[in-house]
Amino acid sequence: MIMDKELAKKLLRQMMEIRQFEDMIMELLAKNIAEGGSHLYAGMEAVAAGVISMLKHDDYITSTHRGHGHAVAKDGDLKALMAEILGKKTGVCKGKGGSLHLADVSKGNLGANGIVAGSLGIATGAGLSMKLKKTGQIVVCFFGDGASNNGIFFECLNMASLWKLPVVYVCENNLYGMSVSVKRASAVEDLSKKALAFDIPSETVDGQDVLAVREAAGKWIEQARSGKGPSFIVANTYRYYGHSRSDTRAYRTREEEKFWRERDPIKIFSGRMEEQGVLTAEEIKEVEEFVAKEMEEAVDYAMKSPYPEPEELYTDLYV
Repeated sequence: MIMDKELAKKLLRQMMEIRQFEDMIMELLAKNIAEGGSHLYAGMEAVAAGVISMLKHDDYITSTHRGHGHAVAKDGDLKALMAEILGKKTGVCKGKGGSLHLADVSKGNLGANGIVAGSLGIATGAGLSMKLKKTGQIVVCFFGDGASNNGIFFECLNMASLWKLPVVYVCENNLYGMSVSVKRASAVEDLSKKALAFDIPSETVDGQDVLAVREAAGKWIEQARSGKGPSFIVANTYRYYGHSRSDTRAYRTREEEKFWRERDPIKIFSGRMEEQGVLTAEEIKEVEEFVAKEMEEAVDYAMKSPYPEPEELYTDLYV
């Protein structure tokens, strides 16, 4: 896949934004500035950046409880996202959604949710709507390896295949559902085989390689857009932090974590771009410094933003 300088900078910037955003959230959690549950995406940046870079602005995504990376990659406003996680009025959901329910429909992000496999039903329903309305849009459904063991996974893939819905299902296989290894939780270790029962084409991709992810996503997104139905991508990746703030990662070995740290998606991509002469070391550093400034401004904005007024408790509700 031919890579030009501007696209390389965009992909690198997005992955660095996700990484620094997540590192900052962990810092804010440690200081008790951010409160509640927060499931971090650090280490998995190439999946969100690679897939979403192949979408059009009016295409949709559905996300997971580990959804910050998807929100950032789908044209997310860092200031508004940070404010939302801190529960501020200026957040994308007016401070009412928080970390687990980030959504911005204006950007095509139908939202994260706290239910494992919840994204599958939302995406499949959105895909049906797009097909009936003949809008030409598609929806990408992100979910984890644990979700592929839930009943709704099989129901949704069956319906999507039967009705040839424009949905690309992306399983982010980070090897663990909370602390349980995918090898212990799934009878089929090759998760891509789970799509065979529904005659859905599938592909396994290196989720640490943003270009590999991007290439696979582009192929299946085009298939969905052309009316040929759904597809299933398994992106093998790894989360650097624990499942959540309280997770000590005692179930993972140091050797395993070292192996995946050496396959860092940002290092892989920046190294390749420098080796190929697309970006210089100085340009890579400039992108990193730009993102660091963005993050500083986002935190400052969120910290200074007001909390919602008590009267807003019952607004924006469906009854």
